[in-house]
Amino acid sequence: MRVLIYEYLPHELARLGVIARAAGLDRHQVAVQVYLAQERAGRARVCPVEPHHLSGLFIAELRRLQWGRIAAFMDREQVAAYAPSGDLRAVRCEEQRLQRLIADVAEAERCGRVALEISRHRVYRIGARPVAGRSRPGVPGPVVHLMAVSADNAAERAWAVHGRDGGLFQRTGYRIASVEQVLPESGELF
Repeated sequence: MRVLIYEYLPHELARLGVIARAAGLDRHQVAVQVYLAQERAGRARVCPVEPHHLSGLFIAELRRLQWGRIAAFMDREQVAAYAPSGDLRAVRCEEQRLQRLIADVAEAERCGRVALEISRHRVYRIGARPVAGRSRPGVPGPVVHLMAVSADNAAERAWAVHGRDGGLFQRTGYRIASVEQVLPESGELF
């Protein structure tokens, strides 16, 4: 039996992405990012609720909290530019991620799983639009966020879950229109 172990979980991707973007920024630049993250989280709060915990709101809130934490760290420590190596909480979180990964592998081995796969999944935003003739002006199409190894895999998984009879897309008369990688953002990690 093959066991899939995630190298990064969504909250880890969000945290590490913000840390990577913050590296080298001064306090003013971080303050701008805090403001932008607060705006994005505010916009996400008024979007239609997604059917999964992993959602645009969840991701926006994770990023907002991380930017706020970095700003508070810089103010408290009076640092001119953010350096992740000097942020003990960031270092500790990465150590915890690695410990989680080691524990997941050890647990799978302990249970006798022979085929382990450590996967570098990403988070994708899958947007849908109405099929021809079913458009309703002012009503946004459904959106879901999923972890997958590629954009094609994300679309396949979204359709497998939500495209079946009674699924979100079938029930509302929608088809997948876009698949966009949201975690990590381009150039953030890998």
